[in-house]
Amino acid sequence: MTTQSLNSHSVDPQTSHTFYINGCWSSPAIPASLPVVNPATEEVVAHVAQGSAEDVDRAVAAARAAFAGWSSTSAESRALFLGKIYDLILERKEVLAQAISLEMGAAIGSARAMQVPLAAEHVRVARDLLSTYRFQTVEGGTAIEREPIGVCALITPWNWPLYQITAKVAPAIAAGCTVVLKPSELSPLSALLFAQLVHDAGLPRGVFNLVNGSGSEVGAAMAAHPDIDMISITGSNRAGALVAQAAAQTVKRVTQELGGKSPNLLLPDADFAKAVPLGVMSAFRNVGQSCSAPTRMIVPKDRLAEVESLAAATANAIIVGDPRSEETVLGPIANEAQFNRVQAMIEAGLNEGAKLVCGGPGRVQGYEKGFYTRPTVFSEVDSAMRIAQEEIFGPVLCIIPYETVDEAIAIANDTVYGLGAHVQAQNLDLARAVASRIRAGQVHLNYPAWDPMAPFGGYKRSGNGREYGVYGFEEYLETKAIVGFGGD
Repeated sequence: MTTQSLNSHSVDPQTSHTFYINGCWSSPAIPASLPVVNPATEEVVAHVAQGSAEDVDRAVAAARAAFAGWSSTSAESRALFLGKIYDLILERKEVLAQAISLEMGAAIGSARAMQVPLAAEHVRVARDLLSTYRFQTVEGGTAIEREPIGVCALITPWNWPLYQITAKVAPAIAAGCTVVLKPSELSPLSALLFAQLVHDAGLPRGVFNLVNGSGSEVGAAMAAHPDIDMISITGSNRAGALVAQAAAQTVKRVTQELGGKSPNLLLPDADFAKAVPLGVMSAFRNVGQSCSAPTRMIVPKDRLAEVESLAAATANAIIVGDPRSEETVLGPIANEAQFNRVQAMIEAGLNEGAKLVCGGPGRVQGYEKGFYTRPTVFSEVDSAMRIAQEEIFGPVLCIIPYETVDEAIAIANDTVYGLGAHVQAQNLDLARAVASRIRAGQVHLNYPAWDPMAPFGGYKRSGNGREYGVYGFEEYLETKAIVGFGGD
């Protein structure tokens, strides 16, 4: 087995045919590679190693061997390591932003302003929690102890590649767990940079391991592995269900974040001139490739024309183009399969009779290459339409009219998903009352600032378990009761 060291500040995309296992860079057991395509040009810009079940076995063995030592370290010691990782992310933020822009088409401004700094925040939160979290409490004569669950397999998606990695890795290692990470094979370059960053932070061997590869090969091997104690996946419903089925044989803990079809409910007293443009931009953030994107705007029927005008003006002003440009707001869709999916769903909206307000099918004018999609707004959408029920994962907004607030809430809840939701109103008491009736794991009132401590996760088919803050941290802990701890 060969090993190699990568430069501390960059990944050579042509030679990074390695995994990070047990503290070093190791070649795959079976030589194979996967292409990385730049969605802005449709050109292959790198190849990364493709893993197999044998590679998963090596990574799990390393994580298992490291668990006893890592789980017995003090919270203060683990916080120091997390602090180093946090500092290195900020130190290397430009290299990370450039990698994310290259691998999944994020506009460079967005990569710098959101993808990297928000990823760093997950590490900071995990670090800071360790200074206040009580791993043992005593209730009467019984001690309640929270202990690390063990070896954790982490499967992350392509749409927020670094952000989703830190949202899982940071709380897991903070809890005292060891991990094996499978990043998306579609956006793996930032994950390799993160692995080198973890190495440079001095994390003990085996605590963090990375194996690239497909879900059907590497992900399936992780889910079924008897020496993995927990698996956390962010992905599609289909992938989440397959992972849960494979994991059931070994009764391991499974947490899933599996997508959404989030409503944005504008109550009659909302400031429409402000709420509609912000709603469009929230839905289209990251080119609409966010599982909690509020892509169903639910508005009073008597304000429909006004909403359409505001939405069209906002969408038509969005600069779509080369993600390397400082002026670009939306780059391309991240990969060809997703581009084709978005195009098919726009056609479905037209075929089902939705009113096309702006955008539509086809590529953005001037871009014959690259997976560029026109920001699209549909109105007069009915909840029975596919575009109102299925997750599109692109810059497509559905405007749905309502006549009463009760009807609006019913529309908001008329989905198999329940990840996020938004409510806009000047009457905050009314907004709170409506929020309490929406079946979703997170509800945002009047476009608040992002809160890294707010638990994030879904109702219904959006998954189970929570990420971020204390609740996300506790997913990686077991609960032990020591009865008689207090004596007589």
